[in-house]
Order: sequence, then structure tokens, then C-alpha cells
Amino acid sequence: MKKNFWRNWKMRRVIVNSTPLIILCNIGKLEILKNLYGEIVVPQAVYSEVTVKKDSACQQIVSADWIHVEQIKNDSDKKMYKAKLHDGEVEVMILAQENEKADLVVIDDNAAKKTAKYLGLTVTGTVGVLLKAKTSGVITEIQPILESMKLKGFYISENIEQMILKQAGEK
Repeated sequence: MKKNFWRNWKMRRVIVNSTPLIILCNIGKLEILKNLYGEIVVPQAVYSEVTVKKDSACQQIVSADWIHVEQIKNDSDKKMYKAKLHDGEVEVMILAQENEKADLVVIDDNAAKKTAKYLGLTVTGTVGVLLKAKTSGVITEIQPILESMKLKGFYISENIEQMILKQAGEK
């Protein structure tokens, strides 16, 4: 019952792609998603991608009761998407439109973001999640997290980084 109360209280359906999960897992900050949204949804393709390797940093999502894995209803819907999008990105968008429409999708790839926006979905990326976490009091600073992400191979342009830090009141 408490779980349903938490979901209803948050009243947000957030669907997350693999890159945000991988980078947050790799820097030990996956709990930001839990603390910000309560629960998240990942499509089966994303779940498979982030847990396929036994030594994956994201193996922790296997036992996370706040991460729900959902299967898209119609696999043939994937054919309608551009070939340059990955399975996980496509399933995020399909799942976001099925049944209970998503309030937010978290995707980092620019082509996937553009496609999701074209479909009328509300989109953010990992950096947007961090900014929301800062403004919500979930985290106190963005800059050290961005530095950790960059050390793990996450690319962010200097202009975007400075803009985000300014918005967060850290510059």
C-alpha cells in the first residue's frame, strides 16, 4: 500500500533510457532518480542493455524495487522509427505513448530527443535530471557530479556545462 501511495503522490510516470542509467550507476549516483521521482520505468530493451554484462555497474537495478521493467505491447511499432535510433530509445518512446502516457522521458542522445519531442513527449537528459535534483534539494551541487560523469566518458560541451552551472547557481 505504501508503494502505491508513493506513486500516486508523485503522480509522475518517468521512463528512462540506458545512457542515464549507465552513467549514474557508474558514478554511484543512481539514487538521484529514486529520490527525485520515487519510481521509474525502463523498457525491456533498456533493462537488457544495462544488465547484459555480469560485471556491469548497473547490475544493482536488478534488485531495485523502485525500477519497473515493462515490455512494449507491439514489437512491430519499432519499424516506424528511424534506423539510427537504438532499440532502447525506440522502446522508451513507444512505451511513453502506450497506455498511461509518460510524464517525462529521460534520454541523452540528441537524435532520440528530437524524435521524442516531435512525438509530443516531455524530454530531459541526465544533465536536466541533475538540474532538477539541485533545484529540488535532492543534491547540493552539480559540478562534482558533472566532473565524475566526464571522467567516466560522458560528453558535455563547455557551453552547456557553464549554462547548467549558472542555472544551478554554481557559477
